[in-house]
Amino acid sequence: MTRKPANPWAALAGRRIIAPSLLACDFARAGEQIGQVLAAGAGVLHVDIMDGHFVPNLSMGPGFVKKIRRFTDAPLDVHLMVTDPAYYLERFAEAGADSITFHTEATDRPARLIARLRELGLGVGVTLRPGTPAESLRDVLPDVDLVLVMTVEPGYGGQKFMDDQLDKIRTLRAWMTPAQRLEVDGGINESTAALCARAGADTFVAGENVFGNSDPGGAVRSLQRAVEF
Repeated sequence: MTRKPANPWAALAGRRIIAPSLLACDFARAGEQIGQVLAAGAGVLHVDIMDGHFVPNLSMGPGFVKKIRRFTDAPLDVHLMVTDPAYYLERFAEAGADSITFHTEATDRPARLIARLRELGLGVGVTLRPGTPAESLRDVLPDVDLVLVMTVEPGYGGQKFMDDQLDKIRTLRAWMTPAQRLEVDGGINESTAALCARAGADTFVAGENVFGNSDPGGAVRSLQRAVEF
């Protein structure tokens, strides 16, 4: 399928959503597994991009997003774990991303990146590593659609959830408007998703706990039940 990318977050307002991370899918069965999680109610598809420099590992690039976009209209939420996010904004926009999240640690000019994403008509997200304080985002918070709290160190799948990030989630939620999304990523399962939801998160990225399950669709439904209360 082809479509013009568009900021997806307003259409998802008021919902707690599961965002399966495609980094964990079986690439040989990507189309099948994506169909399963979308049929189960996944709100967006999360795409982790790693450059081998900002984080040690390498992952997909714009070409992967372009291929996914060919057969699904689902919103694509791209998380840039890269040293130079400004270099990639247009490339992922052209490939079909709907929203792009960059790390506050990777730029000293976040306002420029936010302005460019607005020009491109995409959703705007900003994220921070576990060791980066919530206060680092105070200046940019009014201008973004989404904040992503990393609940593990970025760059590796399958890590254990860091529960000391719950206070950061609570702090950020108190500073954000109801229309802004608060996303969590790292070690998200039914138990930790529920903890994050109670702290104020509304968007839950899960990789291994979805695509590592023999029934990815069932895993999405279980996570959705865990965050509804």
